[in-house]
Amino acid sequence: MSPDRLIYMANQIGKFFQSQGHDKAVPGIAEHIRKFWDPRMRSAILAHLDQGGAGLDANVRDAITTLKQT
Repeated sequence: MSPDRLIYMANQIGKFFQSQGHDKAVPGIAEHIRKFWDPRMRSAILAHLDQGGAGLDANVRDAITTLKQT
């Protein structure tokens, strides 16, 4: 799957959680990606973050950073 598609999908998840505020949105986004994304997709989005994370919304970037630390 292309990085652009993964960025789009991650940002869509972020938009769903956006109304909950940063403190609830970030763990919600991270949990969703952890539970429902294929390991290859998670690896690709983590690699994208390592390359600067261009295009990722702030909450999504924070959530992926959280995933990287676990």
